[in-house]
Amino acid sequence: MTTETTPAKPAPQKTETKRNWFDTNLQLAVVCVLIFVVMALLNPRFLTPYNFQSMGFFAPELGILAIAMMIAMLTGGIDLSVVAIANLAGIAAGLWFQKAGTGGIGMVVGGVAIALIAGTLAGLFNGLVIAKLRVTPILATLGSGQVFTGLAVVLTGGPAIVGFPQAWNAIGNAKLAGVPVPLVIFAVICVATWALLARTPFGLNLMLIGTNPKAAVFAGLRRSRMILYSYAFTGFLAAIAGILLSARTNAAKSDYGASYLLQAVLIAVLGGTNPAGGKGSVLGVALALISLVLLSSGFQMMRVSLHMIDFIWGAFLILVIALNAWRNRKSEG
Repeated sequence: MTTETTPAKPAPQKTETKRNWFDTNLQLAVVCVLIFVVMALLNPRFLTPYNFQSMGFFAPELGILAIAMMIAMLTGGIDLSVVAIANLAGIAAGLWFQKAGTGGIGMVVGGVAIALIAGTLAGLFNGLVIAKLRVTPILATLGSGQVFTGLAVVLTGGPAIVGFPQAWNAIGNAKLAGVPVPLVIFAVICVATWALLARTPFGLNLMLIGTNPKAAVFAGLRRSRMILYSYAFTGFLAAIAGILLSARTNAAKSDYGASYLLQAVLIAVLGGTNPAGGKGSVLGVALALISLVLLSSGFQMMRVSLHMIDFIWGAFLILVIALNAWRNRKSEG
């Protein structure tokens, strides 16, 4: 008597997740192409090499902040202090150069280390407030963002810190084989973050905590510790963005990149990150970044008011969140 075995079928939920991931990224890729074509037709100067080089220098710092926002959202939270952490990290490095001098690669390495430590400690502070004191993430990071900004003002006295070393400036303005160094750094961070989320227990646990917190607790995961680690990583990424920002502008100030916060949230959500947690894609964030930067560059070339651009971003964010909520309700129904 022979017995027939049927091949195992993939889990429906996993297959559905992969299909949604593919559909979202495909839609974003199509949007990128459409924006590129429309802006090129509206303004021939859009296709100049200078325009693309300019985007390659300033877009990475925004993209890294968006990835940091995605990491916070994976746990069902949010980090409204990322821009403040970025500025604080740049200021910490600037103060180091004022005290220790600006000569030598060793000084620059020391500045990078100090900026990363400052950002990570700020992220740990957020994690402690959220995980241990159980403060709602949006309120905790809104308050801590003000604390970090105030601390930056106290440290600088108000004016910007200038006079960074030449090697530091090269981080934000040099090219590597014709490619802007910030763009290379952004690509490395994208690959490293993808590997961390998709190929390590930390990333899988982070997704589980955001998807189903109760199941994560029953599975033996320490939710508080994972939240602490995620916000520390968010602070670390924000510090890298702060390094790029201060290196590109050759200055550090408490209020630099004020518009980046709204754009980072928009890019993260547009890239397929679920604000309720458990869902996010590094590729989606990268595609959303390209779309937003192409659109922003086109608007600026058409002399659109910066206030109008902010209005468009805010309205676009509300529209994307509403559409995602509608799609989630439709799929659950």
